[in-house]
Amino acid sequence: MQIFGVVLCGGAGRRMGGADKARLLLAGQPLVTHLQDRLEPQVARLALSANGDPARLSFTGLPVLPDDVGAGPLAGILAALDWAAAAGAEAVVSAAVDTPFLPCDLVPRLWLAGEGGLAVARCGGRLHPTAGLWPVSLRAALRAELEAGQFKVMAFAEGAAVADFSAETPDPFLNLNTPEDLALAERALAET
Repeated sequence: MQIFGVVLCGGAGRRMGGADKARLLLAGQPLVTHLQDRLEPQVARLALSANGDPARLSFTGLPVLPDDVGAGPLAGILAALDWAAAAGAEAVVSAAVDTPFLPCDLVPRLWLAGEGGLAVARCGGRLHPTAGLWPVSLRAALRAELEAGQFKVMAFAEGAAVADFSAETPDPFLNLNTPEDLALAERALAET
């Protein structure tokens, strides 16, 4: 099975003062670079889901996929599924740009959990549906959900298989939503 990857770079970054999270620095590197380093070795191809000027992310060398709907992570996942389907891939693994501790074995563990079907990550009893494996066969259903005004990733992923990462510390899906979260991540990296 050929699996592509997408880093979801959307979001207004309101709790970060409106900053573009993809370009926020952590340990001297943009957050998107941390995700690229962790996810790219696990997939056949990697792209970024982002609206706005794609040139701001050109330093990654990755394709930037805008979404037609502009309705959050599900729209970015749909854009990635369309891109992957056109290139002959069977699935896409997604990850949020603000999760720099993403597991380096995310893709195989999601694959095994869902046996190639829809699967999402869980850590500490909490689901992280933006860290998921999405078969391209879900494109029509996802498009219909978005057209019906349903934009919640958790709702669409209800009933998905679960890959559990609870034994890992720090939380590999820690979201950096605030300057305090970013400082915590800096400390965690300094201690490793």
